[in-house]
Amino acid sequence: MAVRDEIVWRSGIVYFAIALLAAALLIRILILQFIQHGKWSDMSEKYVYKTAEVQANRGDILTNDGRLLASSVPYYTIYMDTRSTGMSAATWSDGINGLSAGLARLLGERSAAGWKSAITEARRKGDRYFLIKRKVDYATLKQLKTLPIFREGQYKGGMVAQVENKRVRPNSDMAARTIGYLNLGNDGNEVGVEGAFDKYLAGKNGVAVKQRLTGGDWITVDGPNSVESRDGNDVVTTLDIDLQDVASTALLKQLLKNNADHGCAILMEVETGDIKAIANLELGKDGDYSETYNYAIGESTEPGSTFKLPVLMAALEDGVIDTSDIVDTGTGSVKFYNKIIRDTKEGGNGKITVKQVFEKSSNVGTSKIIYENYKDNPKDFVNRLYAMKLNERLNIQLKGEGTPLIRYPGDKLWSGLSLPMMSHGYEVQMTPLQLLTFYNAVANDGRMMRPRFVTAIRRNGSVIKSYEPEIIINSIASRSTIRKAKIMMEGVVQHGTATNLNNANYKIAGKTGTAQIAKDKYGYRQGARISYQASFVGYFPAENPIYSCIVVVNAPSNGVYYGNLVAGTVFKEISDKVYSTSFFSDFKAENKKTKILNAPEAGNGFRDDIDIVLSNLNVRYRRTADDDWVATRESGDTIRLAGVKVEEGVVPDVRGMSLRDAVYLLENSGLRVRYSGKGRVLRQSPEHGARYFEGTTVSLEMYM
Repeated sequence: MAVRDEIVWRSGIVYFAIALLAAALLIRILILQFIQHGKWSDMSEKYVYKTAEVQANRGDILTNDGRLLASSVPYYTIYMDTRSTGMSAATWSDGINGLSAGLARLLGERSAAGWKSAITEARRKGDRYFLIKRKVDYATLKQLKTLPIFREGQYKGGMVAQVENKRVRPNSDMAARTIGYLNLGNDGNEVGVEGAFDKYLAGKNGVAVKQRLTGGDWITVDGPNSVESRDGNDVVTTLDIDLQDVASTALLKQLLKNNADHGCAILMEVETGDIKAIANLELGKDGDYSETYNYAIGESTEPGSTFKLPVLMAALEDGVIDTSDIVDTGTGSVKFYNKIIRDTKEGGNGKITVKQVFEKSSNVGTSKIIYENYKDNPKDFVNRLYAMKLNERLNIQLKGEGTPLIRYPGDKLWSGLSLPMMSHGYEVQMTPLQLLTFYNAVANDGRMMRPRFVTAIRRNGSVIKSYEPEIIINSIASRSTIRKAKIMMEGVVQHGTATNLNNANYKIAGKTGTAQIAKDKYGYRQGARISYQASFVGYFPAENPIYSCIVVVNAPSNGVYYGNLVAGTVFKEISDKVYSTSFFSDFKAENKKTKILNAPEAGNGFRDDIDIVLSNLNVRYRRTADDDWVATRESGDTIRLAGVKVEEGVVPDVRGMSLRDAVYLLENSGLRVRYSGKGRVLRQSPEHGARYFEGTTVSLEMYM
């Protein structure tokens, strides 16, 4: 009986303990459910869900006709989660061989056996994120997603693709400093259109909600806190990529020929002030020229003889001279205090007219005119220059404009030499763009236009903001002075310092400039060496100006430094090609009257470009394929467009293409390019149709 009571007693204690524990658990559950629900729910959200910023796609920068200058292209870094919790053993064993073979075929960095060995070893070690490839384009990504294992998705197949938008310029270094960039590092530089119009291009980042899976993976899910990103707007510039190509090529050729330190060229539309082309090239330590600084906008230097135009226009406007007045330049030198000013012509120019002073670029004549007429009241001279806005910045749409310098009588550094030195472009400073804007005003019958780089902001093809041409001042001088200035500028090319630019097809009006460059503490001479800046600025056609242009070449070092030979040659090459293009419509009209018996040689290239050219020339042609890239075949008066196949992993056929088309097609196929000669592609190696690995170099031999 005692034993039975003992068992009952002990059982009761156990049951009581269990009941007490159950009651405690019930109470705890009630507390969690009703009292602490909010706290634990928030903590659950914290560890199961998180938010991540979604980068907005940056808008494109476009040429005046809608072609790309800068765009954001998605590139992907591909990882493989070899221990993904959703990947079954069967998926792994059945797919590893096919996956390895596919990676070898698409990426080419390892053989199939090499890929299998590397991935298997990573799985054995338990690597969660084994790097497959960086900088994978979208087309390759789509193909990777079709491979065994990877096609099961991130959770079951372990493929992880991290996207990164890379800013690319399809035209490489062309107009690079004007297109610009954003440096989000410590210095925070904002350069060119990219920097000045960042608020339109940037868009607005979004927010994505991600959920944590068993095993630690995160997936994007819909949630109330999700916010879609808003892509940036597109910016339409004034740049014409074809004219830009002409300017960049012509400038580079002359810089190479003269072994110059740097140079720039700007082409402006007279009526609107639109910048159609702007090139800036500097010699790097590697011996190549590239766009490293926007000299056209930012470098303010002593312009030299190109400043003689506003100088003599000031005197004409004040009525102290006329172009027919006689100036005695003597034997080519004149002394002001302790400074001797000389002309370049040996023996001097003797007695010549004011017009000839300008045409022959006589330093002696200009300095005599200005000193003799303004020595008693130099403020009148400087005030006239100020009235023509030469002392003011242009306040252009881009950042980094240099500040002009025109001293005023009474300033700290003003001296008795200031007037004669200013008369031929010293003791004053201007940027190439500021000087071009003045010359453009003369071409535009006195109306000074603010240089324009951007015409519109677009969203989904629709204009949301426009930038109209803007007038700085309606007239920089009287009609009489403008007319005389134009005649003097035409005279420079017809029988002055730039006769090498004269031609029978159209007239050029302009002014040469050759200035010594001051080198900080060394002044204008460093030992026996003097550095020069050669320039030419003007407009064409002179009788009905459409474009103005300036070319500045800094420190040519092969013994030739005069503006007409160094800079004028670049100007002439640009104007020749622009002029021939502007008469395209006249050619088309003539073509309608006279039937072409033999079709012209059109070459191979991008189909849309060839379509436009042949249509504008009124040439008969027919397509035999709808490929983006075509080869042309002539047959009597008709051209046949045959497709050029572009296949993944196969070297395309670029024979007969221009260098620009060939480089674009090859580099977008993942190939590197090396070329010799100029013109069109004659031969290529490896030959078309050969298989290749990404990064393979293709050598091109060009011919005219």
